[in-house]
Amino acid sequence: MGAKRILARIRLMRASFGVILTAMTQGADPDRAEAHFHLFDTAIGPCGLAWNSAGLVQVQLPEASEAATETRLGRGASATWTDTLPRSIQNCAGCMRAYFDGETIDFTDVTLDMGRMSAFNAKVYTALRQVGWGQTTTYGALAKTLGDPHAARAIGAAMGKNPWPLIVPCHRVLAASGKIGGFSAYGGRATKRHMLQLERADADGAAPMLPGLFD
Repeated sequence: MGAKRILARIRLMRASFGVILTAMTQGADPDRAEAHFHLFDTAIGPCGLAWNSAGLVQVQLPEASEAATETRLGRGASATWTDTLPRSIQNCAGCMRAYFDGETIDFTDVTLDMGRMSAFNAKVYTALRQVGWGQTTTYGALAKTLGDPHAARAIGAAMGKNPWPLIVPCHRVLAASGKIGGFSAYGGRATKRHMLQLERADADGAAPMLPGLFD
């Protein structure tokens, strides 16, 4: 089978997958059915973005395979595949590629669709977005920022549900002891440690990657 025919079959499978998802969700939540997603290559593997007219719906870091990444993103965001990316999504994808290439990147201008977030989680994610590249914080420090020093456990739960890893930088949240803590993305702590290394952040043995060391 020629390459063009194989590519056509892949696109047809993606289109069919999106139709199924749309049919499953359209009646219950019309806005969500309008979401689209796209995968793109980065230095750590295929990542994905899902979005709608209100903003970014979900960020997907690499799973065990590209197929698993695509399936998790499409299902999680109830989105359909597209190769037509709005300028803002093109820019976000480009910035993610640059980030995983080791560049200092700021994602605070990315518009997020928080319409389905609880008020508490939205406050947590908004506060966390102020923790910049190379910086770290703790669950307790975030709780104090929110004016509720007893909310550390709830903040931990919000981190586990974060639909925008990297854009909402939950990898920068450490345990009070300075330990690296958990990470819900595929690869867990190893992925989190790698991201902290890219940012030259020395946390729990995540020694900074020196420029040129792995070139």
